[in-house]
Amino acid sequence: MTHVTPRDQARSRLAATPLEPGVTPDPSILRARAVHRAVADLRRGTPVLLQGDEPLILLPAETAGARGLKEFFLLAGAPPALLLAPARAAAVLRRPVEQGVPAIALGLSRALLEPAALRGLADPTAEQLLPADPVVGHAPALAGAALALTKLARLLPAVIAAPLLPTAPERAADLALLSVAAADVLTYPNQMAACLVRVAEAEVPLQDAPDARVVAFRGPDAGIEHLAIVVGRPEAATSPPLVRIHSECFTGDLLGSLRCDCGPQLRGAIKRMAEEGAGVLLYLAQEGRGIGLVNKLRAYRLQDRGLDTLDANRALGWGADERTFLVAATMLEELDLREVRLLTNNPDKVAALAACGLTVHRQPHAFAPNGVNDRYLATKAARFGHLLD
Repeated sequence: MTHVTPRDQARSRLAATPLEPGVTPDPSILRARAVHRAVADLRRGTPVLLQGDEPLILLPAETAGARGLKEFFLLAGAPPALLLAPARAAAVLRRPVEQGVPAIALGLSRALLEPAALRGLADPTAEQLLPADPVVGHAPALAGAALALTKLARLLPAVIAAPLLPTAPERAADLALLSVAAADVLTYPNQMAACLVRVAEAEVPLQDAPDARVVAFRGPDAGIEHLAIVVGRPEAATSPPLVRIHSECFTGDLLGSLRCDCGPQLRGAIKRMAEEGAGVLLYLAQEGRGIGLVNKLRAYRLQDRGLDTLDANRALGWGADERTFLVAATMLEELDLREVRLLTNNPDKVAALAACGLTVHRQPHAFAPNGVNDRYLATKAARFGHLLD
């Protein structure tokens, strides 16, 4: 019996349908298209309808402006709430809140329904104090999907939400506001990761690896590209080739930041692959463990105030690690590599590739502290389970 992987299932669902007269695209394509259009609207501060058991109108706190708020209230059928991840809500309220739930709903006074106030509530680096203690209400059923959609937009996961008016669909059509299903939001990341395809490649000799080429991959949403730096011919190697899964790090990789060990890991992996004659470094567009560069800079601000890497991410409303390594598994299969020696200290990477059907042999890849990143590396070991010994 043929083994059908999650990647095979996702690719089948998103297989393109010929656009012939009278033939509509596959429904999965239309659903994915709705998600990435909704993401673009949220980034520009335009409300979006989230469909499910209890439909909502959403507007991110970070990008809410006067026009977006006006459109939001034209469709809101009840007073809005601000949905926050529990860690962020606890910081806003300055007291413990329920944990293990997707979101905490805070009632908002009229004074807080202003763009600057909403941004302050969303961003812990703004240090905004509440003029009054808000009411903690019941989070709607779609709260988790609402925050997930905001995260896809790489915005702070803080969103104002309200139930829809009965006339909301007609009003939304008049305002050209988009509607997206909560279920499609939650499945979207893995669907896009599973359907990456090669879109370009070229020889790019590197200082430490003259025989190298770069292969670009893109998903069906035509969003951010992921890259494979291929050294030599790993697909022809007689033994499993070296592979490194490297999440992009603008500050460490390009600027040589001392706050992390990303630059040495990147260059060290390429040099080692060149010494062996073959290897692949997957350069994934998952900055800051998947929270994006802007949010990583915010996390740095919080670290400067005493938080470690994990707690800083949580204080922003993100998880400790928001990455999906299904991206890496898909790229390796596209490169015809199904057994690899993985340069990593992170057991989660090994487990993630193995869960996708690849055979993985871990190779240690640690670098000594530099006097600045000592606490960062200690946090990796103590709280993320990295094997640095």
